[in-house]
Amino acid sequence: MKLKRIQFYLYITVALIIIIFSCQKKNNDIIVTKNTKKEVEKLIAIADTFYDNQKFDSAFYYYNKVKFICNPKTDTENFVSTLNRMADIQQNQGDYSGSESTVTEAIPYLKHIKNPKHAWNTYTILGINYINTYDYENALFYFNKTLLLKTTEWRKSAAKNNIAYVLILQKKYNEALQVFLPLLSTNGVKKFPEDHARALDNIGYCYFSLGDPKALPYLTKALEIRIKTKDIAGIGRSYFNLAKFYQKNNSVMAMKYLKLSYEKYTIINSVEDRLSTLQMLIENSDEKESKKYALKYIRINDSITVIKQKLKNEFAKVKYDFKKEKDENIKLKTNKTENELQLERQRNRNIVSYIIIVFSLCLILILYFYLTSRSNKEKIEATYQSETRISKKLHDELANDIYHTMAFAENKNLSIIENKEQLLNHLDAIYFRTRDISKENSPIITTEKYLFYLKEMISGFDTSNINLLITGLDTISWEEIDRNKKIAVYRVLQELLVNMKKHSNATLVGITFKKAERNIIINYADNGIGVNLDNVSFKNGLHNAENRIQAIKGEITFDAKPDKGFKVSFKFPVR
Repeated sequence: MKLKRIQFYLYITVALIIIIFSCQKKNNDIIVTKNTKKEVEKLIAIADTFYDNQKFDSAFYYYNKVKFICNPKTDTENFVSTLNRMADIQQNQGDYSGSESTVTEAIPYLKHIKNPKHAWNTYTILGINYINTYDYENALFYFNKTLLLKTTEWRKSAAKNNIAYVLILQKKYNEALQVFLPLLSTNGVKKFPEDHARALDNIGYCYFSLGDPKALPYLTKALEIRIKTKDIAGIGRSYFNLAKFYQKNNSVMAMKYLKLSYEKYTIINSVEDRLSTLQMLIENSDEKESKKYALKYIRINDSITVIKQKLKNEFAKVKYDFKKEKDENIKLKTNKTENELQLERQRNRNIVSYIIIVFSLCLILILYFYLTSRSNKEKIEATYQSETRISKKLHDELANDIYHTMAFAENKNLSIIENKEQLLNHLDAIYFRTRDISKENSPIITTEKYLFYLKEMISGFDTSNINLLITGLDTISWEEIDRNKKIAVYRVLQELLVNMKKHSNATLVGITFKKAERNIIINYADNGIGVNLDNVSFKNGLHNAENRIQAIKGEITFDAKPDKGFKVSFKFPVR
C-alpha cells in the first residue's frame, strides 16, 4: 500500500513537470505550426512526385528539407512518415545502416500517432534492414511487433508473410509453411494478385527445400499469376525458383529458367537479383560459358559497390548540409520586437517559479520516503535501499540540475536566443531525467507479455555506440517462473545496463540465458573499462542486485577489474 502511495506522489511530480513544459511551449508550437504547415505539405508533394518517378536522390533531398522544418510535436504524422520514406530510400539503395539510423528517429513519436500504419511502416523497415544484415532474431522481433498492431487485414497478412520469410532464411521450412498455408485463404492475400503469387511461390520454395514434389504446382501457379499481372520482378523470382527446382534433375530446364530470370531482372535493373542469378549460371555452365558469366558478375559487383558508396556519401552530405544551414539560420534570427521580449521575460520568470515549486515538491517527496521507511521491520532493509536509491537520483540527477538551471535563468540575459535555447535544453534534460526515474520504479508486467517488455527494456540500451548481443532469451519458459523472480531478473538486468551506460564506456554487451537442470542461469559481460568493486556508488548498485537475487534464493558472482571489462553471473531455481 505504501509503495503505491510513493508511486502516486512520484507520478504527480512528473505530471506537474509535463504541464509546466506544455504551458511554456504551447505558444511557440502554435507559431511554428502556422509558419511551417503549408510549407511542409508543399515540400512533401514535391518529394512524393520524385519518389513516384523513382528519382530517389531528389526525393531524399526534399524529404530531408521537410524533416528539418517539420515540428515533430505538432505535426507528428508528417514527421514520422517523412523519416520512413527517407529510410525506405536508403534501404532500397543498399544503405542499411543509414536506413536504420534514420528510421530509429521516428520510434519516440509513434506513441503520439493514432493511425497504426506509421508504426507498421517503421517496424517493417527495421525488420527488412535486419534481414539484409543477417540479424534474423531482431528481424522477427520487429515483424512480430507489426503483427500486434490493430491494422488492416492486408497489413496483418503482410506481417505474417514477413515472419514466414525470415523462417525460410533460417531454414525452418515446416514452421514457415504453418504460416504461409493459412494465408492463402485470407482476404489480405486473395484480393491482391501480387501477394497471392508471392505466398504461392514461397510455399513452393518451402516444399522444394523439404524435397516434396508438391512444390512444382505452387511454383507454376505463382508464375501464371505474375505473367498475367505483368509483375516483372515477380516473374524473375518465379523463374529463379523454378531453376532451383530443376537444377539437380533437369539441367536444360534449369539453364532455360536461369537465363529467363536474368533477362527479367536486367529489364528492371535489379542488381542484387542479377548477381544471384549469375552465380547460379556460373555453377551450372560449361567452362567457357562459366567464364563469361563470371566476368559479368565481377563487373556488376564492382559497379554496384561504387554506386552504393557514392549514395551513402550523398545521403550523409544532404543531412550534414541541411544541419549546417539550420544552425546558420538560427544564428541570424536575432531581431525581436519589444512585446515579444517582454513576453519572453515574463515567461522565463514563470519558469523559475515553476522550478522552485517542483524542487520543493521533490524535497517533500524525499522527506515522505524517509518517514515511511520507519515502519514494518521485516521490509525495512528493502524499503530503505529502494528509497535511498530514488532519493539519491532525485538529489544527484535532478536537484543539482534544477539549481544550476535556476542560477542560469537568474544570471543570464534570456532575451538572447542562444541563452534561451540553452535554458530550454536544461529544462528538457530535467524533464527526461524525471521521466526516467518514474519509469525505473514503475510496475513491471509479469503476465504472458513479460518477455515482450523485457526485450523492450533491454533493446532500449542498444544504440549506435553500444552493440547488444542477446542469446537464449526465447528458450526460457517464462510462464513457469514465479512473478517475484521475473521482477528480480528485470530489475537486476536494468541495474547492470544502467551502470554500464553510465560508467563503463562499453561498446559490446553480451547477455546469455540458459536453463540447466532446475536452475535458470544468466550471464552478463561487457568490454568496458571495468570497475573497482570498492567504489562506493557502484558497490551500492551491486549490493541492490545481490539482495534481489538472494531474495529469490539465488546466487550471484561479480568479476570486475579495471580495464578488463565487467562480468556478472547469477542463477536461481525455476520453482
